[in-house]
Amino acid sequence: MPRPDGRANDQLRPVTITPHFQRGPAGSVLIEAGGTRVACAVSVDTKVPPWLAGKGRGWLTAEYGMLPGSSPQRISRPITKPDGRATEIQRLIGRSLRAMVDLDRTGEILLQVDCDVLDADGGTRTAAITGAAVAVVLALARVQAQGGLPPGPLPLHGLVAAVSVGLIDGEVRLDLPYAEDSRAEVDCNLVLTGAGEWIEVQATAEHGSFSPAILSEFLRLGEAGIRTLFAQQRAVLAAAGIAEF
Repeated sequence: MPRPDGRANDQLRPVTITPHFQRGPAGSVLIEAGGTRVACAVSVDTKVPPWLAGKGRGWLTAEYGMLPGSSPQRISRPITKPDGRATEIQRLIGRSLRAMVDLDRTGEILLQVDCDVLDADGGTRTAAITGAAVAVVLALARVQAQGGLPPGPLPLHGLVAAVSVGLIDGEVRLDLPYAEDSRAEVDCNLVLTGAGEWIEVQATAEHGSFSPAILSEFLRLGEAGIRTLFAQQRAVLAAAGIAEF
């Protein structure tokens, strides 16, 4: 059965990464993946969590949320009751981004990452990771330019990026929009480093189970898609004068 948007099974949705989307944060981007749009902002503070105070290293934390108008049905703001889904996603974002930052070389700074979904059409968590990774690099470059980090290579291990894959109608497909994600037999979120190592493999069968061969195809297709995302991240950073990736 053809995909809703006519793409091939191994084809990403059109992706655009716009840097400096907001003026206030040290680093920010707007990432658009098909109908999904996520604003990613990185603020920098010199006050680390108490358990890190005096140890000379930094920390990174993330928050994620869907704005009320991001879907056809209004999303309520979690004012009094924590949103379990958002909590799980922001932990994933934080884990993924900490893997790219050399926190032993940042000094005592706190990178606070905010990912706000403006429009949701599937893949919001993976878009958030891919966009926020660029925003983190921009933030560290700005801190360095202002004298907050020593000259030389930024305290980074490399880039990270993420994508979704899934099994729909017996076919493995890359980068699922909501129309596919909502009825996937198996859905999977993948996070990869620029060095080709996995940070996260979240694969869940919604009905029944899936074979090792399907998982292998998820990894193969996902890695190919993420390699394309790495190229886009590097192009955005190179245009901003950061070409060390």
